Amino acid sequence: MRIANADRTPLWWQDVDLTHAREPLAGDVNADVAIIGGGFTGLWTAYYLAGLEPSLKIVVLERRHVAYGASGRNGGWCHAAYPLGLTMAAKDYGREGGVRFERALNDAVAEVGRVAAAEGIVCHYQKGGRMLVARDKLHLARAQEEAEEYRSFGFSEEDMRFLDAEEASAMVGADGVLGGTYSPHAASLQPAALARGLAEACERRGVRVHEGTTVTGYQPGFVTTDRGTVRAKHVVRATEAYTPQFGVARRKIAPLYSHMIATEPLPPDVWAAIGLEGRPTFADYSPSLIYGQRTHDDRLAFGGRGAPYHWRSGVADEFDVNDAVHLDLVRVLKDFFPVLDGYEVTHRWGGPLGVSRDWRPAVSYSPKTGVGYAGGYVGEGVAASNLAGRTLADLILERDTELTRLGWVNHAWPDWEPEPLRYVGINAGLWLAKSADREEKRTGKDSWLGGVGDWLRGKRG
Repeated sequence: MRIANADRTPLWWQDVDLTHAREPLAGDVNADVAIIGGGFTGLWTAYYLAGLEPSLKIVVLERRHVAYGASGRNGGWCHAAYPLGLTMAAKDYGREGGVRFERALNDAVAEVGRVAAAEGIVCHYQKGGRMLVARDKLHLARAQEEAEEYRSFGFSEEDMRFLDAEEASAMVGADGVLGGTYSPHAASLQPAALARGLAEACERRGVRVHEGTTVTGYQPGFVTTDRGTVRAKHVVRATEAYTPQFGVARRKIAPLYSHMIATEPLPPDVWAAIGLEGRPTFADYSPSLIYGQRTHDDRLAFGGRGAPYHWRSGVADEFDVNDAVHLDLVRVLKDFFPVLDGYEVTHRWGGPLGVSRDWRPAVSYSPKTGVGYAGGYVGEGVAASNLAGRTLADLILERDTELTRLGWVNHAWPDWEPEPLRYVGINAGLWLAKSADREEKRTGKDSWLGGVGDWLRGKRG
């Protein structure tokens, strides 16, 4: 597999024109709701608000173009996942609250598909489920533990089931598969196409989306930009990895980079060997996260973490391509599917995702100040942002619903440490996660390095 000549823009952008210019903000305006950020969180919030209360004047402000950030760069996984797992969700929200949150995420996966169909959004949504493969005995034990964990919380095999080697191999033809788990609550999709279609659906509902407009600050009642000021009763910050640019929230989110590669379209005989019939998303049980999907045009899109955290929460276009990470993704993908040897990698890219200090996602709104926000999805935001958008809409409209009573509502994030502690701690944690991968492959046993790495990155208290 070769990457030297790969396009360095996200695959998802090649057949979706995200750069057509929506008008920037043209001077000072008054609105009911001002939303900072044209990604999934901001667009879903606008979409549901406009649907629930059509009289609202809603303005979305985006510095570049719709889905310039993670919403247009991610792995195309729309799935139900609390970043720290079901057991921790139950610990955080209580047993019943954890289960309710998991089921709400499951519903969000279906809701994304429902809206795409209702609005005529061609984003190649395919609810093929999520497959985690086990290719050694340690990972097999983790798969069994996860299936048992879901049983212990009252979920049935229709929500999560353990697969033996034969069942797992029939689904994902990776090398050396011993088993795995399968959940139907996941879909693969083309994220940039979803974002573009969602922005257009918002506009049909009367929402004003302004691109090329840089927000320079916000306070209760108004948002300042390089193009003018928006005065609004409600202000929503939907900036995820870009949150540190605002001084009031500079240590609430740390941007971490994830990277992806995509192959050329693969022929039928290769897909017969790889499987992924019905386009389930797939990953494994390694400490260093990887993720993949079979795209609608028969490519294999594959991503993973491992890029360094940048000083003072740095985010820059030059960080989107990382030769070391991309080469490692090629190595891991070939190890998964040796049949890919000789095929071309046509695209490689990356982008930042938002991580809170305690790794908990949150939705928050203050009726007193009129300011709200959502995020901290830790890369699991395609479905969670839909749930967040519906929840913010209910909170802003003072609707007492099941969503506004979920455990993540008004969760307060602790601050990340100041530099240089943040830089040293996060990067040490990332290095330890890679080291844990190597040690587990060598010894076949759980590595203590992964736990220490998680603690340094804030994943464990």
